[in-house]
Amino acid sequence: MSSVVRTERNGRVLEITMDRAPVNAINTEMSMALYDAFATLRDDPDLAVGLITGSGEKCFSAGWDLKEAAVSFDGMDAPETLGLSPGGFAGFTEMWDLYKPVIAAVNAHAIGGGLEVVLASDIVLAAPEADFWLPEMERGFLPDAGAVQRLPKKIPHNVALEMMYTGRHMPAEEACKWGLVHRVLPREELMDAAREMAEHISTGAPLALQALKETFYGSSEMAVDVAFDNMSRDRGTFPIYEQVLDSEDFKEGPKAFAEKRAPVWKGR
Repeated sequence: MSSVVRTERNGRVLEITMDRAPVNAINTEMSMALYDAFATLRDDPDLAVGLITGSGEKCFSAGWDLKEAAVSFDGMDAPETLGLSPGGFAGFTEMWDLYKPVIAAVNAHAIGGGLEVVLASDIVLAAPEADFWLPEMERGFLPDAGAVQRLPKKIPHNVALEMMYTGRHMPAEEACKWGLVHRVLPREELMDAAREMAEHISTGAPLALQALKETFYGSSEMAVDVAFDNMSRDRGTFPIYEQVLDSEDFKEGPKAFAEKRAPVWKGR
């Protein structure tokens, strides 16, 4: 049990809470604990969806723990390796084999690496108090744990560049306008809405949920005709999708619909 990351199972949903007062700064300990949590989500067949949030009302996460990094300049580990795990920064920003959906419930400010945790998630809900900003230019390094790579795929390039160059604070409502955030809800309703969404998603066929994430991100850079071609049976580009086509669940969905009953998924 980690002292900086709390996990709770709610049916097929794994709720993950960053819990390092006062601002949930991500040090190496937290990054490793987040990795363990997301590895559990990835590997446990009884889990279908992840939900990540932060404790307290001040910060979802203030990002990379710069105090830990600063100590490294006195002869300890190289600063760029701190806050990393086998899944990259914050445990899952480079967990390329995590095909289960992740919802971020952003209860307060998402700063630097905290925003990069948001960018690694699939669906983002936010409280009105949440601001999003990238102060890395003021610190002498790049937001290279996801913002450089992912932010221009989420919002217009010029807006992404402006955020990274200037470090300005983007309010939740503006983030919703650009599509970085899916919905803005009152803070007291945020977690209930996130849990309801996670529970609803978790009722989907397990393999199909993973195949959707696999094909969505895997085909996003392809031309439409190339993407169709790569989803052809036996092409090998999307192995989880091919498993879906050969699965018992692929047959169970239409059967359950025809018989007017809830489907019974086997995950195979």
